[in-house]
Amino acid sequence: MLKLFIGNKNYSSWSMRPWVLMTQAGIPFEEVMVRFDSFASDSQFKTTLRTLSPAGKVPLLLDGELAVWDTLAIAEYLAEQFPDKQLWPRAVADRARARSICAEMHAGFSALRSHCPMNIEADLASQGALIWRDQPGVRADVARLTAMWSEVLAQHGGPLLFDHFTVADAYFAPVCTRLRTYALPMQPQVEAYVDRVLALAGVRAWIDGALGENEFLDFEEPYRLSG
Repeated sequence: MLKLFIGNKNYSSWSMRPWVLMTQAGIPFEEVMVRFDSFASDSQFKTTLRTLSPAGKVPLLLDGELAVWDTLAIAEYLAEQFPDKQLWPRAVADRARARSICAEMHAGFSALRSHCPMNIEADLASQGALIWRDQPGVRADVARLTAMWSEVLAQHGGPLLFDHFTVADAYFAPVCTRLRTYALPMQPQVEAYVDRVLALAGVRAWIDGALGENEFLDFEEPYRLSG
């Protein structure tokens, strides 16, 4: 059976993507949690993962002796191994578009990522209001998300980005949790999409797991003194 190594569900946005993808698509796997203690080279987290892959990061997918790391590589591997699940859109042009927006998420949105780290259990609306006021990069990132999602949803009619659930929706699931955690302003069509993503069974299961962790890591939360 496939093994997926992940970090803390409350904090690990990259782990969330393949976990939600596999869960929502009905791909069986064994979850292996490698909890964050720190990201220092001698941490238990790094020591454990370096025995499995040279990257020493989560997520990590093991298929027998084969290790696949990096979220996008994992998504592509799963799409090849489970073609019946249609993890990418059916049409060639739609697949190209879906890959493009996933790659843009993979490499971009640095302001949203750095100023609004994922924290599912927290209510950080007050922090979000200050971030929105003071960080033009975050406002620009949300504007880009709004344009991207609105265009794709208008083209395909929803309810998800490419009609049925795909890698693209899994890829943006952690973004949806960030928008909620920090209560960042959203246009109605964007908020409706966020609601639909957060209601997916696979996303709901990840959120429930995050809420059940009850673990406060100060190095992940520079904006709070306690959980």
